[in-house]
Amino acid sequence: MTITSRAASVTVEARNIGGIEQTHVEFEPGITILVGRNATNRTSFLQALMAALGSNRASLKADADEGEVSLTVGDETFTRVLRRKGSNTVTKGDPYLSDPELADLFAFLLESNEARRAVERGDDLRELIMRPVDTTGIEAQITQLEAERRKLDERLREADSLDRTIANLEQREAELDAKIDDARERLEALEAEIESTEQTDTGDNEVLDRLNDLRSTLENVRFRLETERQSLEALRDDEEDIREALDELPDETTDSPSELESKLSKRRERVRELESQMNEIQNIVRVNESMLTGGNRGVTNALRSEDAGGSVTDQLLGGDDVVCWTCGSEVSAETIEATVEHLEDYRASLAADRRETREEIDDLSARLDTIEERRSRRRELSSRLEQTVAEREETLDRIADLESRQDELREEITTVEAKAEDVDDETDELVELHSKANRAELERERLETERERVREQLDEAQNRQDELADHERRRSEIGDEIQELRGRIDRIEADAVEAFNDHMERVLDILQYENIERVWIERVRRQTSGRGQSQDQSQFNLHIVRQTESGSVYEDTVDHLSESEREVIGLVFGLAGYLVHDVAEQLPFMLLDSLEAIDSERIAALVEYIHEHAEYVVVALLPEDASALDDGHTRITEI
Repeated sequence: MTITSRAASVTVEARNIGGIEQTHVEFEPGITILVGRNATNRTSFLQALMAALGSNRASLKADADEGEVSLTVGDETFTRVLRRKGSNTVTKGDPYLSDPELADLFAFLLESNEARRAVERGDDLRELIMRPVDTTGIEAQITQLEAERRKLDERLREADSLDRTIANLEQREAELDAKIDDARERLEALEAEIESTEQTDTGDNEVLDRLNDLRSTLENVRFRLETERQSLEALRDDEEDIREALDELPDETTDSPSELESKLSKRRERVRELESQMNEIQNIVRVNESMLTGGNRGVTNALRSEDAGGSVTDQLLGGDDVVCWTCGSEVSAETIEATVEHLEDYRASLAADRRETREEIDDLSARLDTIEERRSRRRELSSRLEQTVAEREETLDRIADLESRQDELREEITTVEAKAEDVDDETDELVELHSKANRAELERERLETERERVREQLDEAQNRQDELADHERRRSEIGDEIQELRGRIDRIEADAVEAFNDHMERVLDILQYENIERVWIERVRRQTSGRGQSQDQSQFNLHIVRQTESGSVYEDTVDHLSESEREVIGLVFGLAGYLVHDVAEQLPFMLLDSLEAIDSERIAALVEYIHEHAEYVVVALLPEDASALDDGHTRITEI
């Protein structure tokens, strides 16, 4: 991606930053070369520019308690003030960036830059390229979505049985409709026959009318009693099913939700503590590496005593001793390197502890979800059981009342029938017809009541089916969201590897290293396990393929690379991060320093290549190296 210049001029004013007492520098978009020998404040200027852009990696002049820098890009001005507070430096102001992490990693490619040093040390390149990505937040979202999906899976397990229930209810509804139609036809036929019989019956017998009413009432009671007994049987079946479901629920675990919540809170706090410690260790490592490379000369000069012997140049360039920034004493570079290596090993152990703690968080969250699901299910079943038992008791009471009423009616009918012995055959026939009609009407009413009940159950089941369909859609959405979140990490990793390999190939072609055939990163998956679970994790393996004079190729290691080759690979890795994380969208600057290990012609080619991707490239070079770049580039010789 080539950056289109916005043609905005840049002005930098700095005071008491690094070795700078006061400076004013202007430059235009393009390549700006800071030309000079060592100890001419070129690195200090880059640090001042970094501070104005948002970095916290600038230092105050050794004899100053306050410094400041302003950066004007076009019509906008950005400021930064540094003040000494005890042994620390505090900053305030309005810098170009609110969060400098990406820039520190991939735009400010000074000697102590992590991307450059990571290649040299053989560090975990994947960890570095993925550091700006909130993988913890992404993993937390994935964990939350997976918990939601487990809950939906639990609810969706009833889908098959619900389909069978709906099919049975629809079949039962159709059967009832047919029976209701049959009962209606029989009732209509009986009513027609009653009307025909009544037209020929001129009698008026109150006893027969009373007997007819009693028989109709008794028939009504019989049907009501039959319906209640059927309801009682259904309630008993429901009660048995609910009790079986309760018995099938797993016993309550010994885990207490409050204790699990407490453990979960502690594990999350532990993750925050580990990340804080890892950041602190990383900062200490950076400071020590900067001291080893001479990046904090102001601090070094302040720590050295006047009688330490030798000039400042001798102290900086001669011998292997380095001033310890914590106590001011001189120790060997090997000692500090060993300490740095120990700190990096410790940081790696903290990272492993963090991974294990995150796995514990996932386990605790899953256990909490399981407990809540079981308790929710138990509460639901218990509530249904309580309601079913109450309905069963009410039904038993109604059955008892109806049986009592039935006995009363039978006794009364026996009494009235004794008075109706003289009724003629035609009147007796009319009574029988009324009795049949009453039975047909009661049967129709019973069937319609049952159909209504079935319809309600069917509506409820279909509504539940619609809910399950919504759950199914949501589950599919969750799957897509999880895939997108996981894919986000995979895409960044794949893009980083592709960007590095592509640019490394082009840079090697431009720089013409004769015995390097190829330098490339391979993204591999490895299984990690913990707490009975395993998961895939990526790692980046750096491969270096050399070619002998005879034309055969073999794979080499970083340890065998020349200093020039290591520096080029580190710079290309930084450029890959710059492109993958779209740093240019928020910061069109790239700063370069300490390129002396690379020969002049290759420096010129590399700087020109980097300029294709960054609008402003500011590079500190020795005069002989600067001479290899085009004369049209801005050159600054005094700072």
